[in-house]
Order: sequence, then C-alpha cells, then structure tokens
Amino acid sequence: MHYVDEGEGEPVLLLHGEPTWSFLWRKIIPALPGRVVAPDLIGFGRSDKPEDVGWYSYDRHVASVLRLVEELDLRRLTLVVHDWGGPIGLRVAVEHEERFERLVILNTGIGGGSAPSPAWLRFRAVVRELGGGLDIGRLVEAGTAQGLSEEVRTAYDAQFPTPESKAGALAFPELVPAEPDHPNTAPMNRVREALRGWSRRAGAAPDRRRRSLPPGGPAPGSRSSDRPAHHRLRGRARSVSKLTRDRCPRLASIWLSASR
Repeated sequence: MHYVDEGEGEPVLLLHGEPTWSFLWRKIIPALPGRVVAPDLIGFGRSDKPEDVGWYSYDRHVASVLRLVEELDLRRLTLVVHDWGGPIGLRVAVEHEERFERLVILNTGIGGGSAPSPAWLRFRAVVRELGGGLDIGRLVEAGTAQGLSEEVRTAYDAQFPTPESKAGALAFPELVPAEPDHPNTAPMNRVREALRGWSRRAGAAPDRRRRSLPPGGPAPGSRSSDRPAHHRLRGRARSVSKLTRDRCPRLASIWLSASR
C-alpha cells in the first residue's frame, strides 16, 4: 500500500473513494495541522493492483487500512472519509475505537440491504458493460462542478495504464450491499448501528443538503454523493483543521454535495 505521510503531531488519516487516490487530497494536506497520512487503497493510485476483480472484498480493504494504522501506530486519530473511504474507515474506527478521536464524514454513508438509488443501479450496469474500457478520468470529471484540467484528468487516468489494472474500480460497485442477502449488508449495518452509540455531531460545516447516514449505503458514481467538487473540498480543509485544533467531540460530520 502506497501512502503519503507528512507533518508531525496528532495524526489525520484521509481515506479516498472510487475511483480516486491520495491525489484527491493534494490541496487539503498542506492546510491541515499535525501529521497527515493519506493512503491509496489497494487497487488505486500507486498501491498494488491485483488484476482479479474477485480478489477485492470489503474485508480485505478494511484489513489493509487497519494494517497501515497499526504499522504506523496511529493513535488519537482524526479520520476523514470520502465515498468508499467511509464504509472502510468507519468500520476500522468502530472496531478499534481506542485509536480514534473524531470522524469527519464527506459524501459517504454506511448501511445496506437496498440499492442506493435507481441512478446508482444504472451506474453499476454501465460499469459492468464497459469493464476494462471504463474511462476513469471521465468518471471523476462527471462528479465535479467545474470539470478537470487536462493535467488533473491525466493524473487520474495514469494510475490505470491497462484494462486489467482497473479491477479495483470495477469491483467497488459489486461490493455495495444493494440486496438484503449481499455479504456486505450485515457488516455494514453493524457499523451503522455502532456509530449510533458515538457522541453527538459537533463542529459540523454542512451545506443545506446535510443529511443523516443514508440507509442505502454509499453510492459510488452518482453525482449527488460521489467525488466532491474540488473547489468546495479545498474550502473544507479549514473546517477539518478547526475540528482537530479545537478537539471537538468524537463524531463530527461535514456533508458536501457534488451536484452542479
């Protein structure tokens, strides 16, 4: 697993989603206090990319992030999660509560048993149809408010040089527990219930579309809940920084919308 590790002090762990990598946080990291750790999930960025879609699982993603946390012995963590970083990071947090101080939640959710939305089902069908022909840069750009420069789009595309290297991106839609009997329905619902016992939200900086954790789970690929508008995400760095400095209670949320 490749990761960025910069600064000193109490740690902030940044977990990206589908189909981005730690590059997503490039304008946030310099604005954050303390030590900032931003991994590339397995199958993304500069991390290893198993080429078998069947290799990827919710459990394996959680285990890889937990191993990073343990290897670096990260404690008193502020966890910042976006998109698929949410189900992965939130599970690590509730199962290893002693290492975490606060959560910052960006465009994500936890739970399962039904499809997030009809639009998400169409997205999953498109990903299945395209397979290795999935245009990663276009997918990222579709969720932004102002588009991407050619340089930035190239930075996303370059991490997937072959069709086979996109296995991780193709796997994530299949890991969303859109049916009651999906293997990830029960573990995600357990995390959701565990979060209800954490402290109240505090220090939030939401927009008007703030909402509670959605029952359908994450919706990778939908414009309303995937990949933040980059200019808005940069502005939220100040809010994250304030949360860490002010030692806010343990569950804080910042909801962003990537809608136009």
